[in-house]
Amino acid sequence: MGKLRRIMHPTDFSKASGTAFARAVEMARADRAELLVVHVLTPAIPMVGDGYISPKVYQEIEASARAAGQKHLDALVTKAKKAGARAKGLLLEGVPYDRIVRAAKAKRVDLVVMGTHGRTGLARFFLGSVAERVVAMAGCPVLTIRGK
Repeated sequence: MGKLRRIMHPTDFSKASGTAFARAVEMARADRAELLVVHVLTPAIPMVGDGYISPKVYQEIEASARAAGQKHLDALVTKAKKAGARAKGLLLEGVPYDRIVRAAKAKRVDLVVMGTHGRTGLARFFLGSVAERVVAMAGCPVLTIRGK
């Protein structure tokens, strides 16, 4: 693989993502590549006793999730910059693997560096693996790093 111009690091802010983040920062710095740190907000599905939630409350839940996501994203971008990488944050909404794959294509990303939780058995069956789907669908190489 030649020189990397743009590296994407999708994150869910978990410990598993942290290991991949460190690697992505390291690679971006070494190649003087731009690092795109991406977080995908999934639409809130509120769990309430009577099954109904007013649109106003729903909008408040979404707004606070968006604000929290942006805050975590900004913190990672700042951390990457302090470590010597050129970094930008990107907050997206929707189905994580789909939004990651589409953003990677739209931004002409050379490499995606993402963490994997290493779940097995039932948890993997029910939750599916975002990393696995990104690997299968991305138009560029994907480096998965098992979270410690």
